Amino acid sequence: MTAIYDDPEFFKHYQQMSRSQKGLQAAGEWPDFKALLPNLTGKKILDLGCGYGWHCQYAADQGATKVLGVDASEKMLQMAQKQTDSTKITYQKADIEHFTAPKESYDVVLSSLVLHYIQDFSAVVRNVHDILTPGGIFQFTVEHPIFAAEGHQNWIYDENGQPKYFPVDNYFNEGPRQVDFVDSVVTKYHHTLTTFVDGLLTNGFHIQRLIEPQPAPELRDLPEMQTSLRAPMMLIIKAQKI
Repeated sequence: MTAIYDDPEFFKHYQQMSRSQKGLQAAGEWPDFKALLPNLTGKKILDLGCGYGWHCQYAADQGATKVLGVDASEKMLQMAQKQTDSTKITYQKADIEHFTAPKESYDVVLSSLVLHYIQDFSAVVRNVHDILTPGGIFQFTVEHPIFAAEGHQNWIYDENGQPKYFPVDNYFNEGPRQVDFVDSVVTKYHHTLTTFVDGLLTNGFHIQRLIEPQPAPELRDLPEMQTSLRAPMMLIIKAQKI
């Protein structure tokens, strides 16, 4: 993940994405994600895979006392430094798989569209459990297992160039997938819904909410959002440390 996001050509294309340019307001899943967030006032927040720092800034604006954004990409962190302006926010370069923090040092751990780059989901869950304070919240978005299973993440189109159906195959064959993403081939990891849910339940969490988000109403008429109304692209899970 680090290498591809720090590749100049890849990052140039990534910066052209709507959500890269417009932030949370261009993210179709944001209204659902935002609605699930706990009260962040006075809380210590950790954002794993912080990217441009949008969620870090939101947490700071909502009254968080301390926000740490972690990302493996130097280019992402440089953008985050430019895009956010709160003295409550700090950033750290680290792979999520190897990131550590003192036990019970954060009240809320967030992660947005990053955990599908991780091979061992349960290992991350165990680490997050150690980092969270008792009763702390782990809330994340990830590519939906149906969207990730076949690998290429491309729709099948009819003779008129219209999306016909989305292929689902090799669902139970977890592991790496070579995915076409912003004009590059990127390695991601497919996990089943069982892996996500059971990985939380067997490592000290109970699940508060699970949502398969559709685009926000104000985004639903956009051409790029139409296929998201037909098949799930993302999964949101909110879990609490027991």
